[in-house]
Amino acid sequence: MKFKPLALLLLGTHALCAYAFSDFTVKDIRVEGIQRIEPGTIFNYLPVKVGQTMTGSKASEAIHSLYATGFFTNVDLADDHGVLVVKVHERPAIANISFSGNHTFNKKVLDGLLKDDGLVRARIFDRRQLQRVITDIKEGYFSKGKYGVQVTSTVTYLPRNRVSINLHILEGKVAKIQHINIVGNHDFSTSDLRGVMTLRTPGYTTWFTDDDQYSREKFGADLEALRSFYMDQGYLDFQIVSTQVVMSPQKNGVDLTINLHEGRRYKVTAFNFSGNLLLPIKKLQAALELKPGEVFSRKKLTDSVNKLTNLYGDEGYAYANIQAVPELDKKNGTASFTILIDPGDRIYVRRIDIHGNVRTKDEVIRRELRQLESSWYSQQRIKRSKQRLDRLGFFSNVDINAKPVPGSPDEVDIDVGVTERSTGTIMAGIGYSNQLGVLLNGSISQNNLFGTGNALSVQATTSQIVRDYELSYNNPYFTDNGISRGFDIYKRKYDTIGQSFGDYNSDTTGGDVTFGVPLTETSNATLGLGAESTNIGIDVNSIQPYIDFVHQFGGVNSVTVTDVTATLGWTRDTRDSVLFPTKGHLESLTGQVGLPGADLTYYMLNYKDQYLQPLSTNVSLMLNGQLGYINGYLNKPIPFFKNFYVGGPGSVRGFAYGGIGPQENGFGLGGNKQVLASADLLLPFPGFEHSQALRISAFVDSGDAYGQNEKVNLAKLRVSTGIALDWRSPVGPITFSYAYPIRKFPGDQIQEFQFNIGSSF
Repeated sequence: MKFKPLALLLLGTHALCAYAFSDFTVKDIRVEGIQRIEPGTIFNYLPVKVGQTMTGSKASEAIHSLYATGFFTNVDLADDHGVLVVKVHERPAIANISFSGNHTFNKKVLDGLLKDDGLVRARIFDRRQLQRVITDIKEGYFSKGKYGVQVTSTVTYLPRNRVSINLHILEGKVAKIQHINIVGNHDFSTSDLRGVMTLRTPGYTTWFTDDDQYSREKFGADLEALRSFYMDQGYLDFQIVSTQVVMSPQKNGVDLTINLHEGRRYKVTAFNFSGNLLLPIKKLQAALELKPGEVFSRKKLTDSVNKLTNLYGDEGYAYANIQAVPELDKKNGTASFTILIDPGDRIYVRRIDIHGNVRTKDEVIRRELRQLESSWYSQQRIKRSKQRLDRLGFFSNVDINAKPVPGSPDEVDIDVGVTERSTGTIMAGIGYSNQLGVLLNGSISQNNLFGTGNALSVQATTSQIVRDYELSYNNPYFTDNGISRGFDIYKRKYDTIGQSFGDYNSDTTGGDVTFGVPLTETSNATLGLGAESTNIGIDVNSIQPYIDFVHQFGGVNSVTVTDVTATLGWTRDTRDSVLFPTKGHLESLTGQVGLPGADLTYYMLNYKDQYLQPLSTNVSLMLNGQLGYINGYLNKPIPFFKNFYVGGPGSVRGFAYGGIGPQENGFGLGGNKQVLASADLLLPFPGFEHSQALRISAFVDSGDAYGQNEKVNLAKLRVSTGIALDWRSPVGPITFSYAYPIRKFPGDQIQEFQFNIGSSF
């Protein structure tokens, strides 16, 4: 068969030379050389069809288009007596891709890079894609501080026009930061500025934080941290002039140099407001975090603008535009600001849409929303709505967004999206505590019963000392205006023989009903009524106060006493979390009275105060205080098992439970008065800075319990200090503490190491 060459096109690395030819009418089209590509694919790229005229320009266009697909390494066109012959040579297909030498990244991660770059099994092999993959793999290793990484590709050609690709990775060592040099600082020491940065030279803690490994992202963040530091100290002219990153020849060490210009420090002289203010000047001035006469702080200025924006947002101006324009007096080092305010239109909420809830009823979500339909939009009400939904514990994620209504610029729809989490649990547990020994427990609970928001739980705990069975039910919206009602029924048995708080047995059966009345968004009152019957048993080793109690109520070796109580309480809680709070204030006052007509008549007061103040992004100071008082009336004694027992976790760590206060024969009697105070520095666990389940603390605890005839003497407060770890593990809460008593008295029972493990598994 004789062919007349039509054209050769120079494209990339492929060269074709054009030959003289005559135009011809295409009678048919034949494709040769294809193995996987369908003929129709090639026909789609040809500029001629059967019956049309083939020309030299169309031949060049066809060859160019077919090369551009990336499917072929060679393309020829020929005329076979009016039949257009398209001869191609396909690129090979990828049979498999393998890795070797990789340890930092597993195959799954590397396969993801291949997929993102289009280099996957059964696809057409393209060396340009392979090169992109190699570059991306290196970038991944660079992010881990391994700048000496080498990636070598081996392409093996297989039968049936296929290839096998192996990527061998020589990871190299992590590049450690050897020196951090700062040039141009005068007002702040180099050590102070290094303390602002995350990156640092190798030290005692960097082996698990990796902060001594160079990362461009971390370095960029550190430069911004330095800029923020200076701006917050009033240096409006501060500049980072240049930076140098010098890698060692072996690419395992890095020297960082930062050249900066501090400039001068500015003070704020005045704030002026301009625009359509709508709100009183005094209200706007009160929202300013940065005041005239203070040193300039970018953070305070940003916070001021945000507070002003929220202020207008709470009034329905959701899209208020507020800008702070500075006017600098460089000669005198002062700055004044003009606050430009454009409130825009007041925005109203047309409709609230809820989605994502499968089990939870709409009404359960809507009753927590503080933003209402047909009212103006309020950022504060949106924020509070999200907080209330988060605190329910029914959802792993809550998103509330405003969406403009098309054709109505002064209206928005509120979109409430929730992701439900499991709210029911069935648990069996085994654990250990210092006070109760080995614990076995089981529980069934549902905090969102049938999607109504009601809670029901049944639990049982048993150990050598205690057996506790309890049924609880709570309806948080017993009434439409948010009054809650809860029930508890319980049976508790204690055998404290041989323990630090005396030899006696008790068997209690009781129950109570409690109502919660919301007072404000953050406070509520509780009213409760309860009744219980307790059998107290003693033996020959029981201490005299227990014997006297049994005999006073007419018993010899045992006695049964009844107790009917009324409870009134008040709580205010502004904390950001219940389990792991970092800021906010919790305050509660509870009073309980044993009512006349029952055997036990007493009254009890308990006051608790907890305050949390963030010191940095993930460090907080927590202060706790607690006062307690109990006394009998109508000539009835205080039930000794209602006393305050001081010592142990939740009290004064480093001392045994009941190991502080009145003692008799080595047994803790408890007291009718208690004083507790503690200070905890809450810190993230190294390497888990963003974890909501693990943290450590350094603490100082103090406290004491006082007998009925003792006066409160703060000079005798026991004091301990130590460290603690709190972990919300998959098997339940785990707490460890080690405390050293720094003030103790003879007779105190010391227990330096204390822990609680395994509520459930």
